[in-house]
Amino acid sequence: MTDALDVSLRLVRAQTALVKRFDAALGGFHGVSLADFTMLLRLGQAPGGRMRRVDLAAALGLTASGVTRGLAPLERIGLVTREANARDARVAYAALTATGRERLAEMLATARRVAADVFEPSSWERREIGSLSEMLTRLGGTGLGDFDLDGPGAPTA
Repeated sequence: MTDALDVSLRLVRAQTALVKRFDAALGGFHGVSLADFTMLLRLGQAPGGRMRRVDLAAALGLTASGVTRGLAPLERIGLVTREANARDARVAYAALTATGRERLAEMLATARRVAADVFEPSSWERREIGSLSEMLTRLGGTGLGDFDLDGPGAPTA
């Protein structure tokens, strides 16, 4: 029988290796990290390409200050803008810019290539990928199922 701690540590190491692969590709081609990409992807799937910062934090499992720190460099490079709420000055939105939408589509294509390399057919059977996805979901993992990639304003690959 496999030890639960051993499996947990293997999962953490695998996650670290995946993050490094995505960071290398996204950073090399687009100048963003995997964390930046997931933030942009979440914004890209929100109605109008914008979300209240507090809702973005909740969706990503971050604190409000974590989202603020994450958005700052994306704002500086023109991918995201900060929008105030006309009715409530305490509420701030993060919104994708037109450039952010274009770049997100490019990033999505890069991320798909990395994922295809990770799960290349010579190493993984389709059923294995499905089983892994189901197991990760049981652990609380979510994937593109949370994102309406075909809806209005969806980035194209």
